[in-house]
Parts: sequence; structure tokens; C-alpha cells
Amino acid sequence: MNIRIAPSILSANFASLGDDIRKVEDAGAQLLHIDVMDGHFVPNITIGPVVLRSIRKVTGLPLDVHLMISDPDKYIPAFVDAGADMITVHAEATLHLDRTLNFIRSHKVRAGVSINPATPVSNIQHVFGLVDMVLIMSVNPGFGGQAFIPYSLDKIRQARKIIVEHKHACAIEVDGGIDLVTLPGAVKAGANVLVIGNAIFGHPDPGARVKEMLESIATLGYHSNYV
Repeated sequence: MNIRIAPSILSANFASLGDDIRKVEDAGAQLLHIDVMDGHFVPNITIGPVVLRSIRKVTGLPLDVHLMISDPDKYIPAFVDAGADMITVHAEATLHLDRTLNFIRSHKVRAGVSINPATPVSNIQHVFGLVDMVLIMSVNPGFGGQAFIPYSLDKIRQARKIIVEHKHACAIEVDGGIDLVTLPGAVKAGANVLVIGNAIFGHPDPGARVKEMLESIATLGYHSNYV
């Protein structure tokens, strides 16, 4: 199984965002996680398509755009136009999840579905065949630097079991509280995309921390190349 590290720019230094992105890219990060928050679905406001367009200009990494917003259908075309390679929406934020996921795919980008900590995996298992990524939130969304919620591991295992039994092709992404301590458990439970924010960008040398995490993955017996 290939394990990918997705640094979350939510924790980066926005005064030197391009430099931070280059550091993690040069160190071997395989994609960038872009948290989009609207102050309504989650209690924070972050960035929009204008900033995403600027990020697209400074990196060739795939941009994994996580829409933590109400009425995501309204904004999907703008984020595609700005350079998103994948768009993930929350099951809790849309009334017609099947339609929304097909709408994303109609724009020729990858589609993902996310669930909050208290939302059961069973709520989304019927759309696993429509998505490229299932995102398990391991913190309550809205702010970086939170502690990993332990029962998230059970949800990762449940999602992996469904994927294996039904031969789905989607990856499992985990977001929230991932660091050198929680990383092994998430990987062993079945996650193969790790969103990491504060543990990377809160380090004096983000590039060195990415390399350290890639080495940790290697010691677990997994590869870490993006496919």
C-alpha cells in the first residue's frame, strides 16, 4: 500500500506561503491539502479560489481541496477553475450527496467525501464507488492543532473493511492530530493519505519533518510514492 503525506497549508506561514510549500515539496510531500472554511459549516474562515489560484502557480503538486462549507455545489466550479485536482465535500453539508459527487466528477477532477467524528461510516458507504477518497476527520473540523480522537481508528478500520470487501478503488484519508506518535496507528488501521498540518508547519524546519515522517512510514514497511 502506498502512503501519501498531504501537508495542510492551514498551519503554514501565510506571509511566506510559497516558501513553505516549496520546502515540503522538495522534501517529498506527495500532495497539498487545502482547507476551505466558510465560518458557517465550521467556526472558522480560511481561503477561497483566489488564494488557491496563487498556490497553483507555485507548485506542481496535486491540490487536494477540502470544502468545509455549506452549499458546496455553488462553489465547486470556481475551485476547479482555480486549479483543484481533487475536491472533497462533507456528507453533512449537502442534501444530495450522490448528485454533488457526480457534479464534481463532471468537472474532470477527483471526488472525495468526508465525515465528521460523530458521523458513522455507514452513512457514506453507498457512495464509496463514486469517490476517489474517503476522508475521516479525526478532529472536529474548524481549527488546526487539535488532538487526535482515538475512536477515529475504528472508523478507518470500518472504511478499509468496506473497501476491501466491495473491491472499491478509493483511498482513505485521515485529517486531524496526525503526528509522529499517531501516524503509525492511523496507517496500521488502513489510512493511506495522511493530512498533517501543525506537526509539519509548526516545526522549525517543515522539510526536515516531512522527511522524518516519510522515514517513519518506511519503518512500518510501506511505500510513500504518489500514484
